[in-house]
Formats: sequence, C-alpha cells, structure tokens
Amino acid sequence: MLQLKKPLAFIDLETTGINPGTDRIVEIAIVKILTDGTRSIKRKLVNPGMPIPKGSSDIHGITDEMVKDAPTFKQVAQELKQMLDGCDFAGYNSNRFDIPLLMEEFLRADVDFDMKNRKLLDVQNIFHKMEPRTLSAAYKFYCGKTLEGAHGAEVDASATHEILEAQIVKYPDLGNNIDSILKVIGEDQIVDFARRFVMDNGIEVFNFGKFKGRPVSDVLKSEPQYYDWMMKGDFPQHTKQKLTEIYTRTMLKKN
Repeated sequence: MLQLKKPLAFIDLETTGINPGTDRIVEIAIVKILTDGTRSIKRKLVNPGMPIPKGSSDIHGITDEMVKDAPTFKQVAQELKQMLDGCDFAGYNSNRFDIPLLMEEFLRADVDFDMKNRKLLDVQNIFHKMEPRTLSAAYKFYCGKTLEGAHGAEVDASATHEILEAQIVKYPDLGNNIDSILKVIGEDQIVDFARRFVMDNGIEVFNFGKFKGRPVSDVLKSEPQYYDWMMKGDFPQHTKQKLTEIYTRTMLKKN
C-alpha cells in the first residue's frame, strides 16, 4: 500500500479545451488520500463563463445546459483550496495539463494558491516509463478491469489512484512513497506550468520562439522590450508571473 507523509490529492479536470491561458474548467474531481489510507472525494460541475465547444462536449459529455446553474470557479475556489491544503498532487498527465490549468483558474480568481513544497506525481510518467499506453489501457493492464465511464472526472481520478496502487505492487523498485517513486521516474523541474521556460543546468531558458534555448535573464538584459511583449501577449497568467519574477531578479542584479 502507498505510504504517505502527507495527504495526496488525485486531480482530474474536464475543460472547454486544452489551452491553460484561455480555456476553463467545467468539471473538477479530487480524490484525496489521507496518510492512514482513507479517502474523501469532491466533485463539482463548474460554469466556465464561456460556451463549451461541441468538440469538447463530445469528449466529456458536459454541455452548456448542464453547467448553466453551476457555480463559477471563483465561487468554489476557497472551498477547493481548503480541501487541497497541505496536499501533494497526483493525476494522469496532470503536470502538463490539470495542474497548469488549475493554477490559472486560481490566479484568475485572485486566490493565492501556494505550490511551494508540494510534490507533483504524474502517474502517466510511471506508465510511460514502464508500459507506454493510454489511461484506459493502463487501467486494463494494471487493474485487470475495463474503465467504464472514461472522461468522467471522478471515474478518471479514482482509476488513476487504483493504477498507482497497482504500479507500486508490480514494480517494487518504485518503493511505496512519493519520494522513492519520483527518484525512479524523475521529477519535473518546472518553471512555469505551460513550459514556456525550462531549466537547463539550473538556469531558466526559453522553450519557444526565436530565443529558444537562451537564458531568460540574458534576453531580458539585452532586449527588455521582450518582457513587455510577453506581458501583453496571450500567455498564461502563471507564465507571466514567473517571467516577472525572473525580470525583477535580473533587474535587481543589473542595478
């Protein structure tokens, strides 16, 4: 059984699309595993304040009609923050999708959601490391069951928890705690969740555009107008927040 030093929250989102900067949550499910192994579940439909594209509804089955009377994210943000307080995070493709989009929603709601000292365990990384497949195939492979109701947030989050429990049994080398698992599969060095910046030998570098591979601080020193361009652009709020931190640090050193 998974040994936890602090609660672990499995998170799954259904959304209007896949762009953290412009898309919104329409459903969130949190399966919270406490250190004694007990669990609690919170699932909410969320009014995104924008139309849900048909292509997205076709995937998760959530329509404008279903969320028209649901609360907005801002209305439930404090409740969600309270449930996630003190938790590490886990999910399926969560480091690249669910966590970045969730962070954007908290920022848009003006809720200070601190990500410091939290472990981020993306169960997909274990799966891809050991057995490259999809979530449904992972569930079949590790749990021996067919995933009924895939793309329902609670179903997906609960299935992800079951998969992780099966993985630590199948792969003893993983150990049975978050630190030992991350030691085997590697821990993402995240600058901003949209990955516009990445770490290279301890230095933040651009991960897109004409300055890809160059240290962010070097570019900001030589072309400070690039900072203004990004701040005015359609980049996620978390990316802009991290850019401002780097810019402030760079300017202080320069002066």
